Amino acid sequence: MPLSDEGVTVQLSPAPAALDRPEPLRGGRSVLLVATLILTVVAFQLNSSMISPALPDISKQLGAPMDAVSQVSSLFFLAGAVGGIVLARWSDFIGRKRALLIVLALIALGTVLCLVAPNLPVLLVGRVLQGASSAAFQISYVILAETLPAAVFPTVLGVLTAINGGVGGVDGWIGGLLADAYGFRSLFVVILVVAVVAIVAVLFAVPRDGEPSSSGRMDWWGAAALSIGLICVTYFVSTGSGQGWFSPPALLLLAGTAVSFGAFVMIEKRRRTPLVAVQHLRSRQVWPVLVVTVLTLSSVFAVINFTIVILSQNQAVGYGLNASTSALLYLTPPALIGLAAAPLSGWLAGRVGWIPMLRIGLALSIAALIVIALFPFSPWTVFAMFALLGVTYNGVVLTTTNGLGVLQSPNEAPAVLPSMNGTAFGFGASLGIAVVAPFVVSGGFGVALWISVGISVLALVASLFLLPKTD
Repeated sequence: MPLSDEGVTVQLSPAPAALDRPEPLRGGRSVLLVATLILTVVAFQLNSSMISPALPDISKQLGAPMDAVSQVSSLFFLAGAVGGIVLARWSDFIGRKRALLIVLALIALGTVLCLVAPNLPVLLVGRVLQGASSAAFQISYVILAETLPAAVFPTVLGVLTAINGGVGGVDGWIGGLLADAYGFRSLFVVILVVAVVAIVAVLFAVPRDGEPSSSGRMDWWGAAALSIGLICVTYFVSTGSGQGWFSPPALLLLAGTAVSFGAFVMIEKRRRTPLVAVQHLRSRQVWPVLVVTVLTLSSVFAVINFTIVILSQNQAVGYGLNASTSALLYLTPPALIGLAAAPLSGWLAGRVGWIPMLRIGLALSIAALIVIALFPFSPWTVFAMFALLGVTYNGVVLTTTNGLGVLQSPNEAPAVLPSMNGTAFGFGASLGIAVVAPFVVSGGFGVALWISVGISVLALVASLFLLPKTD
């Protein structure tokens, strides 16, 4: 049915898969499927939250400065921004199960490279391959929507979203313990084992692929143009913050950004099966979701997984903690609380509305960030606010943005918005770290935190433009 938004009309036709959707899975088969998808997203998520407390050890062991080591996180999420949309959209053509196996293979290959890396460049290559597997979340969300009864989808989505904030709150802590006791390489042994087990589970538990959700061919030219654009804009921000916004490298990257995105728009308008239909991006059912995700990840995620992690282990002006204690105090609580809050948030969103829940979560997260920015050198104040962010950010915001990514997606391409939202997630996380890293490395923790507060306010403003899908 047509959707009209401020003069923009988008024709939504039923997807092939929607016309012949199989009976929803129930009982033991549904439980096994959910468990398998949880294992799959855990294999990816460990590469994010588990690695954060090990960044100082990576710097020490590989003899690399902290500003260079920050790329271990930023490149991972940048690759996730690219891989998320490409692989998730590709699943519309090759099938969800096949795409999920490709994702897990990338995790395994990247992890092997990280495990044996003799220097930082090789480690970064491995991190890029790991990051490209971020589509694990988006593909899993779509599988849930396509295979489970509609009544249980919000709650199960909340469970998977909780993984997005950290695996039960223990992964960051375990990562810190392993880094302190055995060095950062031990973390990749754990990740590799989980990835291999997940591959076996997907082979047996995920239903066989039926007819593709989208006809035609994958838009690889559009994928290439978008990927180059995302890389250029991320490095433009990073270079501009460090070398000046009008420095020759920054201006060159800005030009590359403009050319790449311009080429992307032209390519998409000419494709029968575009990577992203440009008309969808103009709709208030779509673009505010993406903007909120980018801005939220650029702010809250950077605070939790980078700024405070570095501050807490800083011996000069910070708290002087080791990696395991830092993770136990500042990574574990929000993740553990989010694990409990996310399913409840999904349940509530299904009843009171996804958009109102998103706005409430954003407003409360901003309040927590303001308190952190006011008292950054008070460890227990920061601890209390991180616990609150476990509810508001890990529980509410992540659940609602992921849910809206599925529920607001066009009918004819159900993986389009989830894949774009995954790209927004990775891009936002990478961008946020790139923006604050120069200040954090130089000891300007307060400035970095207030920058994050400002970005989060913009996220709340963007959410006010969001309209619900009406078909």
